[in-house]
Amino acid sequence: MNFPENFYLYLKNNRLVGIKGGTERENFLDIWMVEVNKRVFARSWNKSKHSWFTAIEELKVGQIKFGDQVIDITGRKLTGQPDLNALINQAYLHKYNQKENLFYAQ
Repeated sequence: MNFPENFYLYLKNNRLVGIKGGTERENFLDIWMVEVNKRVFARSWNKSKHSWFTAIEELKVGQIKFGDQVIDITGRKLTGQPDLNALINQAYLHKYNQKENLFYAQ
């Protein structure tokens, strides 16, 4: 999926981005996201059956809010790509390297 260039700039300069999974939710949840090779990645901590992650995994659609802009997204779970996972892990550690965030970024 191609994102607008201003989204990549927002992602670089902000730690939190709003997300909604599926089409039924009214509110955005602020979460961490990273960019690797112009692809955007987000992690779910608890993967509850009513989470944004589960909704995107099941329906393959959602929305991202950055600043006052909202964009429709498609998404899928990343599997079987250990090299890409290593790059994603590095991106999280680089972006969320504040003392209070390191535990969660690892």
